[in-house]
Amino acid sequence: MYQNLAVLAALLVLYASLAGALESKPVNGPLLFLMAGLLVGPSGLGLLNLALDRHDLRLLAELTLAIVLFTDAAKLDPGQLRHHRGLPLRLLLIGLPLTLIAGCLAAWLLFPQMPWLEMALLSTILAPTDAALGKAVVSNPEVPCEVRECLNVESGLNDGICVPILLLLLALTVELHSTLPFALAGYFFLEELGIGALAGAVLALLVGVLLRFSQRHCLQIDAWQQLVMPALALLSFASAQAMGGSGFIAAFCAGLLTSFLFRQETRPLLETGESCSEALSLLTWVVFGAYVAPKASQILSPSVWFYALLSLSLVRMLPVWVSLAGTTLAAESRLFIGWFGPRGLASIVFATLILDSPLQERGTIIATSIACVLLSVILHGVSAGSWSARLGRLP
Repeated sequence: MYQNLAVLAALLVLYASLAGALESKPVNGPLLFLMAGLLVGPSGLGLLNLALDRHDLRLLAELTLAIVLFTDAAKLDPGQLRHHRGLPLRLLLIGLPLTLIAGCLAAWLLFPQMPWLEMALLSTILAPTDAALGKAVVSNPEVPCEVRECLNVESGLNDGICVPILLLLLALTVELHSTLPFALAGYFFLEELGIGALAGAVLALLVGVLLRFSQRHCLQIDAWQQLVMPALALLSFASAQAMGGSGFIAAFCAGLLTSFLFRQETRPLLETGESCSEALSLLTWVVFGAYVAPKASQILSPSVWFYALLSLSLVRMLPVWVSLAGTTLAAESRLFIGWFGPRGLASIVFATLILDSPLQERGTIIATSIACVLLSVILHGVSAGSWSARLGRLP
């Protein structure tokens, strides 16, 4: 146990100390930690031997995504959705639905034996983009501001939007053989969505009242105040899950309401939450590299890898191009936005959610998700620096 803890702590210390130098190179945190997981895990040097089963991996990924969903939603400034000519809204309201449709069409071509609901599930799992994997782009001053903000807002919201779609599709697949599948699935979906949204909103309001009372009566200590937001994210997630709702919806709704309640005060309150989410994300990548990525060598089907490449390219880039039609963005900027839609943490968590589902092509869906995330970490990681620099030199 202590050896595992020492290995994980050493990786965090090394990266935290050298992050400035490392992130300026054609690498990123997830790529480095994935490779570190491969190196120190059971398939490598064997220094990291965690007694993890799939339920442990799922819990780690779920808690990480809950904090990420909350933090991304809480950082949202409603003005950003309208700023820069409404580009983020175009990506979310036009680009995302078209991406989901394109993903289904690609699955229909490559996996004709797959039921249509499972095609939609696969497309939904791989639709969300990862803000952490795109950090090298959205934090790079060489990239035009409107492009950075566009990608940042999109990646912060599209995973939260995909959660209810995924829940509905899972409910439909589970109830498919019942006498009233759509009615039962709709009831299940509304139950998860309703309980999750209500739990997140109520808890955010209660915490908001508590913080206002604490501020008014000078009862706060800055060091402890920093823990309120990550604790609220976990409280919302766990409470909704315990009541039979969706913890992800709860965390996302709590974050959105927190953004509205605190506005300009949100940023300092979120600093610790962002640090927690980044640390948990990187640890998730270590575990992914140590225990999940080695299984990619067992994925021999060309269709799986071809779908993964399509998902990262045409399935994402064509809908983005269409959604940005009519704007004054240069052609290369539109291609850039389409390409830098990396798949990461949300896709990993969504894939773990179907582990116990009675799906006909569950193995294919999970294999394709692993392949897509692995390719994304590598291809987006190595292309971020060079293309960002090129885009910055364009007139």
